Amino acid sequence: MASLFTFPNPVNEYAARTTAALVVLLAVVTAVANSGWGLAAIAAGFWLRLLFGPRISPLALLSVKVITPRLGKVKLVSGPPKRFAQGIGAAVSTGALLLFAAGAAPAAWTLLGILVIAASLEAFAGFCLGCTVFGFLQRRGVIPEDVCEACNNISLRRS
Repeated sequence: MASLFTFPNPVNEYAARTTAALVVLLAVVTAVANSGWGLAAIAAGFWLRLLFGPRISPLALLSVKVITPRLGKVKLVSGPPKRFAQGIGAAVSTGALLLFAAGAAPAAWTLLGILVIAASLEAFAGFCLGCTVFGFLQRRGVIPEDVCEACNNISLRRS
């Protein structure tokens, strides 16, 4: 049962970036359509990726199984920071969904906008904001070093 809740380590950065691009696309369509269902789908996707890795999330499966293999690019990066980033995405998208459901649509769309900015940085610039926060917290001792030894030891990092 524990293996059900595993997250890959390492992760192909190009698959993560592709998933982020799909999140941006879904978020833009959701905002244009003013759709609570779209917010629910975005939040559910983040929760699925956080809890189960790419095995169940439709966007992640599309990225990992269809799009990224066609790109033919592989760059392995540490999994724990990417999982942490999915957790931030889950929190922000769930917050947006709850605000929308409570009738605070402008606040919901503001949170969705923040999510679009973070996902766009990942997708189009290769900058993972959640991973940066993870590293900051790990350097401050909030996240134990053994959670991601490769994050602290440059000799363990893969290129």
